[in-house]
Amino acid sequence: MEFEGCSGFRQRLVLSTLSGKPVKIRNIRSKDDNPGLRDFEASFIRMLDKLTNGTRIEINQTGTVLFYQPGLLYGGSVEHECNVQRSVGYYLEALLMLAPFMKTPIKAVLKGITNHPTDPSVDLLKVTAVPLMKRFGINGDGLEIKVVKRGMAPGGGGEVHFSCPVSRSMKPVQLTEAGKIKRIRGTAFSVRVSPQMANRIVDSARSILNKFIPDIYIYTDHMKGPNSGKSPGFGLVLVAETLNGVFLGAEVVSTPQGQGEMQLPEDLGRNCAKLLLEEIYRGGCVDSTNQSLALLYMTLGQQEVSKTLLGPLSPYTMDFLRHIRDFFQIMFKIETQKPSEDECKGGEKVLMTCVGAGYNNISKSIK
Repeated sequence: MEFEGCSGFRQRLVLSTLSGKPVKIRNIRSKDDNPGLRDFEASFIRMLDKLTNGTRIEINQTGTVLFYQPGLLYGGSVEHECNVQRSVGYYLEALLMLAPFMKTPIKAVLKGITNHPTDPSVDLLKVTAVPLMKRFGINGDGLEIKVVKRGMAPGGGGEVHFSCPVSRSMKPVQLTEAGKIKRIRGTAFSVRVSPQMANRIVDSARSILNKFIPDIYIYTDHMKGPNSGKSPGFGLVLVAETLNGVFLGAEVVSTPQGQGEMQLPEDLGRNCAKLLLEEIYRGGCVDSTNQSLALLYMTLGQQEVSKTLLGPLSPYTMDFLRHIRDFFQIMFKIETQKPSEDECKGGEKVLMTCVGAGYNNISKSIK
């Protein structure tokens, strides 16, 4: 399959690996002053190479053409030094998509930046993606994301452990009712700054959220010494849980050192609380960070109907749907649902329906 340009780079390689279809990507930033693959993309390719057996990768001299012929997903123990241009979340998002289809359960150690303003942080994926994976029948034993060391941009120095059992096939799901919010949990973290920063973040976030719900608990996490990475910073991750077991998350991280004015912890806490309320307003059974993960699992599910209610689709998700059509020939039925007059349930929702491709993990033996 042939593509042009660098947009949707991760999506193409992940779907190529799952479908077994070789990919050729041309004109990667060919008109830029600095053409070709970036360091973080090359690092991503190296990670895929470690996870698979028999992968063939060819890159031309300028780095503007990539040929990728996927091998078999193997898994096992993997250690990878993530490039500091992007966070560990950039690599972990792809790992979450591939992990259930490995031959042996994966135990990955990823090193780099754990919290970065441009990518979903490890903390956010831990509280929103892991419960979603359990919904699709990925057995909870051994499914874990653990932050051992926290590393902020630009220096990094963080360490994350991720383990996931293998799954024979994906369960079809019917996630059509999000339910009402029952509680809000969160983590305010600070490294190489005063521990008081985290407390200030908690107070300002609570000042907004207390107007809506009483059951709020925000932990403070202050890592010291070698566990605190190489750069100072702080941030907040919030997650709202509904009565039906749906998790909606939001996060804000301080500006990386040397890249502009530092945000006040009070402003950061309030911004994060507002982002969480916006995520709740958007609604759906999956938050905007994990839309593509849910749609991929639906695509690869058994040959039965799966339905999931989402908030408005993000541009990244729209790209992902096009790639799913190209690689797996699976089309989704998309129905918009307007909020009813009598009760305010937030913005317009989208009901996504598809019949799974019946994808089986051929490497996993039947017990």
